[in-house]
Amino acid sequence: MRKPTGLERLYVDFDSFFASAEQHLQPHLRGRPVGVIPVASEHTGLIAVSREAKALGIKRGAFVRDVRRQWPGVILVTARHEIYVELHKEICKAIETVLPVKAVCSIDEMLCVLLPSEQVQAMTLGRRVKETIATLIGPTLTCSVGLGPNDLLAKIAAEMEKPDGLVALHPDDLPGRLLSLSLTDIPGIAKGNAARLARAGINDMATLLKLQPKEMRRLWGSVEGERLWMGLHGYTVERPETQRRMFGHGRVLPADWRHLGGAYAAARVLLMKASRRMRRSGFAARALALWLTDKDSAGWYGEERFLATWDDPSLLAGLSHLFLHAEREDLRRSRSVHVTLHDLVPMRDIEQDLFGYTAEAQLKRRMEYLSMIADGFNTAHQKTLLHWGPMIDIPGGYAGAKIAFNRIPDAEDF
Repeated sequence: MRKPTGLERLYVDFDSFFASAEQHLQPHLRGRPVGVIPVASEHTGLIAVSREAKALGIKRGAFVRDVRRQWPGVILVTARHEIYVELHKEICKAIETVLPVKAVCSIDEMLCVLLPSEQVQAMTLGRRVKETIATLIGPTLTCSVGLGPNDLLAKIAAEMEKPDGLVALHPDDLPGRLLSLSLTDIPGIAKGNAARLARAGINDMATLLKLQPKEMRRLWGSVEGERLWMGLHGYTVERPETQRRMFGHGRVLPADWRHLGGAYAAARVLLMKASRRMRRSGFAARALALWLTDKDSAGWYGEERFLATWDDPSLLAGLSHLFLHAEREDLRRSRSVHVTLHDLVPMRDIEQDLFGYTAEAQLKRRMEYLSMIADGFNTAHQKTLLHWGPMIDIPGGYAGAKIAFNRIPDAEDF
């Protein structure tokens, strides 16, 4: 373990990014309460709210129908993920005129490393990053900047004085301002972990920081607890590179699509989005999973397993089998649908069957080839023109690519 003595990390965290992005792109929204919704539907929740909306008491996750009833003056905007991705790229370029971006942590969070010669002017560099974004991008997109000896403490510092903050947590001052935080202010401590800590008699940061690394590991039930201890005490934490585990998409269904036929039509679209991403990343799948949920969040789950597969006709056949099972179980109404391709295998590792010269095997090879051809054609034209079977647009927009916490879609995903 290494314990830095200076401010080695600079963390940039944008304020209410999706809502601020809409205000940046649509000047008439500036200064007005704005909520961003994932799809144009009354049966969904807000994924982002502007500062003005927050001041009214509106929180992310609030249902559209409740917002319209309680705050009729709030402007609801449907998310435009592909535009946010392009804006994200412009922001990264702007930051790199000041400092190289070491890691993109999410669509609105970036991490920079400060060299020893830069650490003495860390606060000045933080101000320069904020000023550069305001100049090159625009003053509406404000960000909070945190400085710390490691990634975790820099991220915590960036959250401390939102919006538009600039905070440094110097290793010489620890624990310092950490003691004033609640446990759930710490990344990695959600409500579930906080409840587990409370049962162990740990209700505040002072008690948490007195624990030993092995105690943290025991409480978390994994090495993540020990890593969190190291981060909070100012040590550098090296994490192993994560491996791709799945490709999937989900969607809340429009009101008049909440039946098995509507769920099936939507699932076909979502599966094609996922399979296209999977092939572009060089993987095949050995399993296809389907979740159907109702208004009470009760769900039906089914899974098809097969030899490593990447062609659309085979995957669609697997989806059809799953819906036949759902139909037999009399699952008539579904509020949302999710499809996932998992148990992945790199295409380069798939061995061809020595006895695979049957008509069926040749047909499958042809379908794999045609699936790749369709991908290339659709990418070249930047829209889905070639597809297998009917392709229906799901009302409300955005059938596939969305920005996840740690995944920024490629342009081809849209």
